[in-house]
Amino acid sequence: MLMQERIKKGLKCALLCAPLLLSACVAHQSAEVKTPTFDEQIPAPQMSYASGSLWQASSTGLADDLKARRRGDIITVVISEQASASKQASTGTNRGSSLSAGIPKLLGLETTGISNWADLSQLLNASFGSKFDGSGSTSRQETLQATISAKVLDVLANGNMTIEGRRNVKVNNEDQIIVLSGTVRSRDISADNTVSSALIADARIAYSGKGVISDRQKPGWLMNAVDWAWPF
Repeated sequence: MLMQERIKKGLKCALLCAPLLLSACVAHQSAEVKTPTFDEQIPAPQMSYASGSLWQASSTGLADDLKARRRGDIITVVISEQASASKQASTGTNRGSSLSAGIPKLLGLETTGISNWADLSQLLNASFGSKFDGSGSTSRQETLQATISAKVLDVLANGNMTIEGRRNVKVNNEDQIIVLSGTVRSRDISADNTVSSALIADARIAYSGKGVISDRQKPGWLMNAVDWAWPF
């Protein structure tokens, strides 16, 4: 009897603890994994004074400028993009042809009864003509002026630096997002640590908005579905 009572108590404890264990597992699974920021991914420089010198590899010399040159440095990018394109084309073609055939005299048969139902002088008369006129024109103009600070992601073997910058400005619940990435040369960076977007290779510049105003610039999902399914 004593053994049975102990077994029953153990089962009751297990049943009471089971929901707690399940909730702990669910909480553990639903916990968000924190993604390290860019600053946390950059290892801190190791200081070593074993040689007895106060100079470190990460130190800045008295004669050094303020231009970005290492991984993690910040560079200012002046975005000044102006693009315009236009194209116009016109095409015109015209073609005409005609064909006629007849036998005015055929061994005197033209004077017989055959002339009552056939005119031998106009046996065949055909004509054909075609004409095509086409014209078209297109034009596009874009202008983007902005200033954004970017971080040096990596320094390549030839000294070029890959950069990436993001800026999010929120005004009245409307987000204005600018994302920039590309590769710059150290020689193109000016003395005040700025570089023009025209000097960035493989530049990717995205300027978008998120909010009520941006949503009103797009048709609704039902209209998109109708446009997608409408065959005409």
